[in-house]
Amino acid sequence: MNKLILLFPLLVLFSCEDSKKPKQVEVPKDYVTFSGKITNNTADSIGVLSREFSKIISVNEDGSFKDTFSLEPGTYYFTTKQKGMVLFLKNGYDLSLNIDAEEFATSAKFAGEGAKENNYLVEKANFEIDLYDQDLSRFTATELDSVISIMIEKSANYIQSQKGIDSLLIVDNLADLDMMSQSLKDYYTEILRLKEEMPKGSAAPTFTDFENYDGTKTSLSDLKGKNVYIDVWATWCGPCKAEIPALKTLEHDYEGKNIAFVSLSVDDNQAHQGSWEVANQKWRAMIKDKELGGIQLLAPQGWESPFIRAFQINSIPRFILLDTEGNIINPSAPRPSDQNLRTLLDEII
Repeated sequence: MNKLILLFPLLVLFSCEDSKKPKQVEVPKDYVTFSGKITNNTADSIGVLSREFSKIISVNEDGSFKDTFSLEPGTYYFTTKQKGMVLFLKNGYDLSLNIDAEEFATSAKFAGEGAKENNYLVEKANFEIDLYDQDLSRFTATELDSVISIMIEKSANYIQSQKGIDSLLIVDNLADLDMMSQSLKDYYTEILRLKEEMPKGSAAPTFTDFENYDGTKTSLSDLKGKNVYIDVWATWCGPCKAEIPALKTLEHDYEGKNIAFVSLSVDDNQAHQGSWEVANQKWRAMIKDKELGGIQLLAPQGWESPFIRAFQINSIPRFILLDTEGNIINPSAPRPSDQNLRTLLDEII
């Protein structure tokens, strides 16, 4: 009994000493861990970029990647050099991404810390494609303001409906809507101005002896007698490539009709390592890889080609519709994916 009495104070002492030990406090990580796998990958590196930040990450042969880095919290651009998407990153994130390089926008799946914010950004991007990817040039200048205001309001409601998303990201997304509104107004106001300067029935600018994929030369005059639908694009342009399936379907459905489908690439040295040879190779490789049809041409001076400048093309994709005499029907025609284009073609063919 005496032994037990003697032991009790010792047990109390050790118990008290243990309770006085400082608790381990987890120190927040001052870096991001970003990892994942890209299937159907052709890139040897990826980038995480902003105006003030640049991080290049090596990609293994199996498409996997992993790296850690510190940054300021905010939105960044994730790119494989050919395709890209927006990320939200902050120190402490342990973020994993699985993505298919051929189905970039729709296949992205995030896991780990930070996944909720980034999966939201993927869903938001697809929501905005459905909302904004329509031809507003059919509206008057007065109608345009009202239509754009309604679209921006729908975006704001969508963003504000999100629950459990980092407040910094929500605030940034809402702030971006002012810029989106102004960009849409500027873009479509320019198209309306272009239609006034290049009205239906006016003679279209021409081009002569542009390089054809089959090794021949093609001039616009060679196509006289046919309606001509021109797709101005580039191999690095995501929205351009997104129209390829619809363009192929269009070409198939109007095969044998009095219309020529022309794809005119503005791939140039500035976009391809300062080399016209690389630009030509990239252009040819994509035509072969995607099995593109129609008349495939390469603008000899890229963006500075007189035909491109004459049509005041500053962004792509851009679509032009000409009649059988080489006159303008629409200097900024609907996209292949727009049902309005088929309505227009059915009227003239």
